[in-house]
Amino acid sequence: MPILRLLLILLVSIASPAIAGDLNLKLVDTDGRPVNDAVISVRPAGGIPAGPIRFPWPTAMVQQNVAFVPHVLIVPVGATVSFPNKDKVRHHVYSFSRPAKFEIKLFGQDETRSYTFKTPGAVALGCNIHDQMTGFIKVVDTPFATKSDSAGAARIAGMATGTAQVTIWHPLLRSKDNEIVLNIPIPGSGAASKTVPLALRSAR
Repeated sequence: MPILRLLLILLVSIASPAIAGDLNLKLVDTDGRPVNDAVISVRPAGGIPAGPIRFPWPTAMVQQNVAFVPHVLIVPVGATVSFPNKDKVRHHVYSFSRPAKFEIKLFGQDETRSYTFKTPGAVALGCNIHDQMTGFIKVVDTPFATKSDSAGAARIAGMATGTAQVTIWHPLLRSKDNEIVLNIPIPGSGAASKTVPLALRSAR
């Protein structure tokens, strides 16, 4: 009967697990050396799942030892990032980047300020007092995002099967907006693995 057949199809679809695969990337420079702190963000073939985006790391950019820690931070659109000052000197945080132009005027040791990032993109940070301080906040609109580690490795798990749009960003990447976009097929199970060479500018 048509109604019974429809009910059986619905029951099977509810009981069946979603088909999903993983992505393993190895990022290297043109000499084959690993590249760390590259941001990988993915839009799977099935789109972005509904609901708020959360990552397991803190939404905080600490000023410590006259540096931004971490040097690169990934946050979702709409995240409020705290800027705790753990130094004995005062800092004045600012950005002129298109996704977020702001400044946090002088604040001292053990004080914290915050800013909410509403637009996706890369935000370069500086300190008006200490010119050597640089940091980056990558604001993303996908939960499928991570950074490469010291070995240049990055892994994103649990994406829908099909061709995914993979964006790789690094502050020294020699390309428009410091990023490249790849189309990588994600298998129904297991992992897609790929080594990606990146042409980087020399660090100043």
